[in-house]
Amino acid sequence: MTKDEVLAANAAFYRAFERKDIEAMSAIWSQGTGSFCIHPGSNILRGWKEIRTSWEQIFKNTAYIEINTDIISTEINDNIAYVILRENVFQVVNGRRLEAQSTATNIFQFLGGKWYLLHHHGSPVFR
Repeated sequence: MTKDEVLAANAAFYRAFERKDIEAMSAIWSQGTGSFCIHPGSNILRGWKEIRTSWEQIFKNTAYIEINTDIISTEINDNIAYVILRENVFQVVNGRRLEAQSTATNIFQFLGGKWYLLHHHGSPVFR
């Protein structure tokens, strides 16, 4: 359970996000009802079923997305790890190019030899 493994799981999350790949997203997320996701400016989603639906909507409504991340901190405590980072997001939605920054927290749990995303919370950074 190394920091490199946590960062690889974090990178897999953003790769699935950029590729709009729901199956890859499903492979990284914990499938339990104890999973949470808070998209910037959105309500709290609980459980993989709600979270998956939100990603499907985002993928459906986004023509292109690119996310560059700046890792601020990565901490591991037993089977829980968290990554605090800045997301620099470039996307095309409804023909419009949008740029935004979010501060995000991704919490991972180590289960069965693999890190799974348990919680993602993105908060917009206002300039």
